[in-house]
Amino acid sequence: MNIKPLLLTFLSIALLTVPSVAQISNDSTLQSATLENIIQYTLRHQPAVQKSVIDEQITRSQINSRLADWYPQIDFNYNLQHNSQLPSTVFQGQVIQLGNQNTSVGNFAYNQNILNRDLLLAAHTAKDTRRLSAQITENNRINAVAEVSKAFYSVLLSRQQIDVNSEDIIRLERSVKDAKARYDNGIVDKTDYQRATIALNNAKALQRSNQEALKARLQVLKQIMGYPMQSDLQVTYDSLKMEGEVSMDVAKTPDYNNRIEYQSLLTQKKLQTANVQYAKNSFIPILAGFADYNMNFLNNNFGDLYNKNYPSSYAGVTLAFPLVRGGKRLMGIRQAKWQLRKTDWDLTDLQNNINAEYAQAEAAYMGSLANYTALKENMTLAQQVYNTIDLQYRSGVKTYLEVVTAESDLRTAQINYYNALYQVLSGKIDLQRASGQLKF
Repeated sequence: MNIKPLLLTFLSIALLTVPSVAQISNDSTLQSATLENIIQYTLRHQPAVQKSVIDEQITRSQINSRLADWYPQIDFNYNLQHNSQLPSTVFQGQVIQLGNQNTSVGNFAYNQNILNRDLLLAAHTAKDTRRLSAQITENNRINAVAEVSKAFYSVLLSRQQIDVNSEDIIRLERSVKDAKARYDNGIVDKTDYQRATIALNNAKALQRSNQEALKARLQVLKQIMGYPMQSDLQVTYDSLKMEGEVSMDVAKTPDYNNRIEYQSLLTQKKLQTANVQYAKNSFIPILAGFADYNMNFLNNNFGDLYNKNYPSSYAGVTLAFPLVRGGKRLMGIRQAKWQLRKTDWDLTDLQNNINAEYAQAEAAYMGSLANYTALKENMTLAQQVYNTIDLQYRSGVKTYLEVVTAESDLRTAQINYYNALYQVLSGKIDLQRASGQLKF
């Protein structure tokens, strides 16, 4: 999908884009780091996005500079010359010195391009080059939104794992206390107390591991956002709202026109078509107008040099016909046409890739959604089972081993549920990206 070499040469001097409103803002930190605020912050501060915005400004200046060649070009040249030895010539057998010891010339030169294939290409492709540059920026923004959203969900997953572990630690501390009391009163042996202590120590160790993982994931999120690494980032979210956002409408087939990559390739095809015409225009002549006005000052006495002007002026047109180039122009046309045909195959290849990407994203999303639904029910059941067994244990009906098993099942069910929740949300991002529905 790369732009062809000759087209790249043109784009490097002729790309034009519209001004972008996404400027670097003065806000360096976020007070409320919701997903929406994080996305907007990323679009304003992420280096990759901002470099695309700057590229748009650069290419705008480049194409304006290139199109300026259509306007009249006026130059002024000044020359001052002292001849220490005048040139000589032979006239009728005598050697005669020509010229003056001091000369000065002021020249106004006017040039106007009338017909030029380079300028025709710049004028005819300005609209498409604007569009292509804007599409490159939009593609970078879409990638940034997808990347930062997944990083946000990764941070939330660590947060939820820490919360689950905190609740587990509270339960285990209570279990250790109860088991110790029962052991001290001679109701049970020391085994229950030891098992509870082991489980509590494991939970605390896991908690510390999750806290370190959270720090690392926060740093990754900040890096993607372009956020100051040493500044605090308080991620906030609404769990009920997130659970309500897991579902989305799934289309039967993707619409290629929704994908920015497809739109960009269509624009590149238009530019490649213009490149074919550019090659054909190698047969047209170059036409330009010109005019010069000269102020000539001549005097042997330097002090009197500018006392009198001997002006001269002229105007005309230049018409240059390229006649024979050894078949080079025909080969250029043929090459441009083959490159255009190659772009058609690029479109076909991209369509196939989009179909495959969409099918994979849809399958992953639907599988994650089904898994999420099942694990949500499992978490509810695991909570009910734990509550029942814990109550029965306190009544002397169940053993502590059954309580430990129920606690482990509950913790596993909760962690699996949150894993499934953020997996389905990440899968939704991939599906939106594949279908071209990811908005910002």
